[in-house]
Amino acid sequence: MRKLLHAGVLALGLLAAGCGGTGEKGTAGPIAADQVNASLSPYESPGMSEEPTAGAMVELGDTKIGKVLVGEEGRTLYLFKKDKDGKSSCSGDCAVTWPPYITEGKPEAGDGVKADLLGTTKREDGTSQVTYNRHPLYYYVKDKKAGDVTGNDVKDFGAEWYAVTAEGKKAKGKKAD
Repeated sequence: MRKLLHAGVLALGLLAAGCGGTGEKGTAGPIAADQVNASLSPYESPGMSEEPTAGAMVELGDTKIGKVLVGEEGRTLYLFKKDKDGKSSCSGDCAVTWPPYITEGKPEAGDGVKADLLGTTKREDGTSQVTYNRHPLYYYVKDKKAGDVTGNDVKDFGAEWYAVTAEGKKAKGKKAD
């Protein structure tokens, strides 16, 4: 059954390959390596499992814009300027493009990360999202590997997105491809 499903998705992808996108930024959904729209759950992102991380680790990673917070596999974590009072404003299509960093339990601070700035917030679906300095943290589906910061200084889903410094502030600098 799974092979049949994959064959159907491939056929649909080949059929759609000649069609244009939506023309709207941030609404087409994630793109798979073969350039066909991927169907990811709101918390799935390349290189990450769908399961919440028990005691999610937050560390500092080196990027082209300096040291910023990173989660699983050294992938950059972002804040969303639309979030208010420590609560996420990103769900649905937004959470597909910007997957929240979900945890089961208290997040852990790596070297250079201030443990007293780490916390969690409850999402609408009842899961716990990692926060830093009261900013809910997210990944970006266009970041493919450790050190990527393609989501920094991007306006998407009604507000700006920024990588996060150890001080819990938005990182300076433009996005780096």
